[in-house]
Amino acid sequence: MTRLQERLDALRASGRKALVPFISAGDPSLEATVPVMHALAAAGADVIELGVPFSDPMADGPVIQRSSERALGRGAGLAFVLQAVRQFRAADATTPVVLMGYLNPVEIRGAAGFAAAAAEAGVDGVLLVDLPPEEADEYRAAFSRQGLTLISLASPTTPETRLQRLCTCSEGYLYYVTFAGVTGADGLDVVEAGQRLRQLRAMASLPVYAGFGIRDAASAAGMAVHADGVVVGSALVSVLAQSSDANDAAARAGTFLRPLRQALDDLAAVPA
Repeated sequence: MTRLQERLDALRASGRKALVPFISAGDPSLEATVPVMHALAAAGADVIELGVPFSDPMADGPVIQRSSERALGRGAGLAFVLQAVRQFRAADATTPVVLMGYLNPVEIRGAAGFAAAAAEAGVDGVLLVDLPPEEADEYRAAFSRQGLTLISLASPTTPETRLQRLCTCSEGYLYYVTFAGVTGADGLDVVEAGQRLRQLRAMASLPVYAGFGIRDAASAAGMAVHADGVVVGSALVSVLAQSSDANDAAARAGTFLRPLRQALDDLAAVPA
């Protein structure tokens, strides 16, 4: 069993809501990436989504776009991302790491070459925003041979036939984008998103995590009522952008995440 699946199984067995923070590798600095990852794990992250900087992040809003641009300007390409995971693994062998990004860096190395390099570094899963599920079989097979999980995305505009496919073929967890828009935008309709999340959880055998629009403890708890976990990205990236050095970034990461962790734990402790 993979490290990611062990974590997901433990969450389900305990009834605990998953907390999945996203950061851009290489931002707010190259030196801060690994300390921030450790701080997030210490503050209660169940899975860490590590963004692979990309020049045309079409699904991301201004906050993550700028973060990606800054990271690329510092030289944070895929080689840096994988080295950061290796360094993280030197002290943390248990927290799953999922790379989140776009297809182009994978295509450059080829699915098999990318999968081998990612697995060697200690990556557990990959989420490719622009990979349609109808074209994912080759990548899923290449990743599976290396023990990597291919995470799938669903959104309010996903057709019913594709949702059925996702619920059948997806691995790990299903990332549900709570509104049609880019990361960091203010378009979350809690009632509508909650209804869709309940439908998805009824259809899917794997956990469904809600992302987009999660900004703080209140919004995390509000979405987690309907989901198995939440993903927080732009709000955290904004906080990290204010840091002065690697130590300050790590401290800010922990300070930001701990209230969200507490809110989710409080939610799970409430009798059904």
